[in-house]
Amino acid sequence: MAKRQINVALIGYQFMGKVHSNAYRQVHHFFDLDVEPVMKVICGRTEHKVKAAQEQFGWQEYATNWEDVVARNDIDLIDIGTSNDTHAQIAIAALKAGKHVLCEKPLAISLADARAAWETARNSGRIHGICHNYRKAPAVAFAKKLVEEGRLGRIRHFRGVYLQDWILDPSVPLVWRLDKKVAGSGSHGDLNAHLIDTARFVMGTEFSEVCGMAETFIKQRPLLADTEGGLSGFKSSGEMGEVTVDDVTAFLARFENGATGTFEATRLAPGRKNHQRWEINGEKGSIVFNLERMNELEVYITDDPEGLQGFHLIQATEGFMPYMSAYWPVAHIIGYEHTFVNMMYDLFKAISKNEPFSPDFLDGYRNQAVLDAVEQSVEKKQWVTPEK
Repeated sequence: MAKRQINVALIGYQFMGKVHSNAYRQVHHFFDLDVEPVMKVICGRTEHKVKAAQEQFGWQEYATNWEDVVARNDIDLIDIGTSNDTHAQIAIAALKAGKHVLCEKPLAISLADARAAWETARNSGRIHGICHNYRKAPAVAFAKKLVEEGRLGRIRHFRGVYLQDWILDPSVPLVWRLDKKVAGSGSHGDLNAHLIDTARFVMGTEFSEVCGMAETFIKQRPLLADTEGGLSGFKSSGEMGEVTVDDVTAFLARFENGATGTFEATRLAPGRKNHQRWEINGEKGSIVFNLERMNELEVYITDDPEGLQGFHLIQATEGFMPYMSAYWPVAHIIGYEHTFVNMMYDLFKAISKNEPFSPDFLDGYRNQAVLDAVEQSVEKKQWVTPEK
């Protein structure tokens, strides 16, 4: 019997467009789905570029107006991979049009817009999700399982860093991620957002208060001659523009379960390419994860036999690990792209069973509430409680 088809429209065709397209193509090769994803249309503003993406990524059609795509009767799922400032607007319109929605993080660049998107999603009856794909790494999902089972005992500390260096060179142009009106914030919303979601997900608790600091070290950068240009082969206009986002944001946190936390994000750490590392300490043990070695998990349990105590390096590729039964034999590693394949599996399973997807727009709203509280703290120089 033929499976029910889910027609997908992807809004955005650059980095996330490429990643999501690959996941749609691959998900049914690894997982048994009750529905069939159909890559119906990819949408972007610049016709020749989105047409090239359609051909390269394998979509049936291309379009240049997202409003027209959202209004189509033959589209079931809208996937949003555009610049941050458009996320909430497209998501709300899609939900009101009766579509399921998957949205790249952040849900919005303001707390008010994130709240509006969540309230619209809550009342829509549609499946809604945020692309915090690192939840879908088997090592991270297994870490959550260890915490839920009480293997670490009461959790006391979370400490995380997310470090990159891609804007280290002052000649890197003023791309949209350095414009607060478009990006919302800099390293804070780009990188700390992932750490915030991981802390909430793995520990199963909410933030109770935060206290932050931030700095912008490179305050001006060359303007782009091509407003859609990227970092590769960019053309400078010869003029300089103001950087309006943070280069680094660090903050302290207290959690509702009594744990404490430290968070740091920067894109000015020489030699750090995509260094997301976090550690959880409980009364009975610790867990360490490093994204650049995403198939491994370091675990220390205090009740290990004498002589065997110490951090154990676990291969998070065993068949009993979350998602791994769909892939290769142990130690035949998976990569970044598979976190999105796993995410699409969970998404289409949710759609087929009409069950909630996680993380959803409530997770997106709560993430934005923490980001917003940190920014308030930086401005006020005091502890701030995130909006609930």
